[in-house]
Amino acid sequence: MTIEPTGYGTGSDPALHEATVDGARLCYATAGSGDPLVLLHGWPESHRAWRHQIGPLSTTRQVIAPDWFGWGGSARDTALSCDYDSEVDRIARMFDALGLERVDLACHDYGGFLGLGFVQRHPGRVRRLALLNSRAHGTFTTPYRLLFGTFTVAARHRATRRLVTTAAIHRIHRWGLAGYLRNGTFDPPELDRCLAFLRTPEGRRWYAHFWSGYEVRVRPELGARLREIACPTTVIWGTREPAIPFATAEGLVAGIPGAELVRVDADHFLMEQCPGPVTAALRDWLRRPAR
Repeated sequence: MTIEPTGYGTGSDPALHEATVDGARLCYATAGSGDPLVLLHGWPESHRAWRHQIGPLSTTRQVIAPDWFGWGGSARDTALSCDYDSEVDRIARMFDALGLERVDLACHDYGGFLGLGFVQRHPGRVRRLALLNSRAHGTFTTPYRLLFGTFTVAARHRATRRLVTTAAIHRIHRWGLAGYLRNGTFDPPELDRCLAFLRTPEGRRWYAHFWSGYEVRVRPELGARLREIACPTTVIWGTREPAIPFATAEGLVAGIPGAELVRVDADHFLMEQCPGPVTAALRDWLRRPAR
């Protein structure tokens, strides 16, 4: 399926387009025209994580911002494997379904974790790469590694899976993300959008499925191949990040030839907390000559 451009007003939510990948529904927003720029969001968001960037960046690019499978409006299909290799390979099939051969690729959080593996497996399909506050080839700070590790262990065993599928999981996540309401990253409706799927039994079943396929361990095989990334790469990092060590950003820049580091005075969800500096950094990145 070849995408057609549509308008996207900053801060608004457009009608989403749909495609089918691996037999499941993929929803995505698109705006502008020109060379394709794909924006991959992270946990627990959707294409709206990029709502402040889509409009400005679409003045020079055709921007495609999918809801990754399980998030936003895309299918929460427990028939889809959520292990790392399956998720990375699914990006290639998404590109095929959308008629995208070679793209600029900007990825945040979980999207960056997958995007790093994708550019290593399919270097010819990525013109430029931007990574934003992602665990990438590493893992989390100790408190978050223990938290997410608990989710994975609980989700993999029938006796403990109820810890992830309980209705209380919505309240727990809303409490855990409340700091992002206080610092202005999210307003209450936006946070409600992110977590709405946890209000339903179907959504919680998928959430347990997602965690059952996830691994918090360091990925040395990804780190070992950083030097193979030849496309212009920018690492944009919120320096008040609580969950991912800053050493991860430094490791990416040290390992990827010619990579640049842009520091932003922001927390984890930097595209929403500090949209102006992030958009400016992405525009600078897109002006770097592609190889």
